[in-house]
Amino acid sequence: MTTVLSFLAFTGFVAGYSWYKLRNENLNSQDGFFLGGRSLTGVVIAGSMLLTNISTEHLIGMNGSSYKNGFIIIAWEVTSALALIAAAIYFVPKYLRMGLTTIPQYLESRFDSATRSIIAMFLVISFVVTLLPIVLYTGALNLESLFSVSEVLGISQSEGIWLTVVIVGVIGSIYAVFGGLKAVAISDTINGVGLLIGGLLVPILALASIGDGNPITGLTMVFEHAPQKFNVVGAKDSVLPFGVLFTGMIINQLYFWSMNQTIIQRALGAKNLVEAQKGLLYTGVLKIFVPIIIVLPGVIGFYYYGDTMFDNQDMIYPTLVKKVLPLSFIGFFAAVVMGAVLSTFNSVLNSAATIFSVDVWKRHINKNISDKSLVRVGKTTSAILAVTAIVTAPFVANAPEGLYQLLQQLNGIFFIPIASIMLAGFFTKTVSAAGAKAALFVGLTFYILTTFILQVDIHFVHIWGIEFLLNIAVMFGVSKFYPVTKDISMKSMDVLDLTEWKYAKLVSIILVIVTILIYILLGNV
Repeated sequence: MTTVLSFLAFTGFVAGYSWYKLRNENLNSQDGFFLGGRSLTGVVIAGSMLLTNISTEHLIGMNGSSYKNGFIIIAWEVTSALALIAAAIYFVPKYLRMGLTTIPQYLESRFDSATRSIIAMFLVISFVVTLLPIVLYTGALNLESLFSVSEVLGISQSEGIWLTVVIVGVIGSIYAVFGGLKAVAISDTINGVGLLIGGLLVPILALASIGDGNPITGLTMVFEHAPQKFNVVGAKDSVLPFGVLFTGMIINQLYFWSMNQTIIQRALGAKNLVEAQKGLLYTGVLKIFVPIIIVLPGVIGFYYYGDTMFDNQDMIYPTLVKKVLPLSFIGFFAAVVMGAVLSTFNSVLNSAATIFSVDVWKRHINKNISDKSLVRVGKTTSAILAVTAIVTAPFVANAPEGLYQLLQQLNGIFFIPIASIMLAGFFTKTVSAAGAKAALFVGLTFYILTTFILQVDIHFVHIWGIEFLLNIAVMFGVSKFYPVTKDISMKSMDVLDLTEWKYAKLVSIILVIVTILIYILLGNV
């Protein structure tokens, strides 16, 4: 009973506080619903970015992967700091100068309207096919385990997961449909604090238990049990070889943190450039410490269970939580898990609805639509996508290399071609719209063939790098025959104050140094 009460109390507090903060907001305007009225501060942006990124596919998926593969997978996290620097210093100032609501708007300015429309639909499809189902399924897996839903209701585990998927999906869509970006961002910030507290409790209590009350002693014992698990440099035949950091990983991280609508939409909703840069760089700092929550518990799990759960690695984190957390904390932690799921789920819904409404509906179906009607289209889109995700979520179970690895493989279908086009648009003036569209389809076909059909014996992140080079070659080749025919200068909209944060470069330098030190200190374990 205590577990249920603490769960309901924290979940209710988040919902109540979000409603209180939104009660006087105008959510019927385009900026009000889709960009939080362009009023978000650095702390809110960082909290929302972190929670949008860190969900149960990380808590379950990454801990499952670290249980099996060790610390080499922290590359996904710590290299994010470098991409966030690029976003803060280079990309976001350009987006805010242009007054963007969506990333595809930039593609129309640089290339043409067809490129914008194609990318917009690609993004909406990618959200429904990849991220939303995996977020819902991993969330349901964790909550079903923590609350033993199937046992309490006398149903099978698969039925318990289905039921939990539906409940989480419905609650998440309520935030996205009725509150817009600001409701998402406010609830994310509170849940972010909860995630940091609850997430840190798991490894701290586990290490204290192992070390007879002393977490440092416990950490030493876990290290001595399997020191190889703490090495951050992956071998060539590992799940994440060190070499991939210098090929496809760079492109993926740049896309995710600098061009991904779900993430960047928070920065686009900033009240000024100072707050946008603070939010991005604060997120970079948090990403350095996040492995304590989403990687270390998996390695602790190896200390407890050895290789007995290698065939079911995505269950290691829920098992560890139930082992080390007191019953009175499990309800609170379940609420934090629910918050992490809701955060990513409703953020992706909001971003997908923003792209569909602004980049598809307003341009191709009703060009003269009012802001109020456009918001209604966004809400309807969120609801339809939520139902689709709920129906498809259980089909992602039993990924052979774990759910997080599956998510990254699926992301590559869309991320790398779009990143290629965006980077070519920013850094060259000779790539044309025809070249961009050709590269999009060539890259997409190449990746699907080499990753999912032909099973080429090359790590999929290296394939990202090869695909990027192929896309660039196609863009330049096609642009030779179909050159640029329009003015590609970017117009400044003067929507916000674009004065830079005075500490942006200092914080960026510190983040670069810390990232390098992590690999130097843990690379020789």
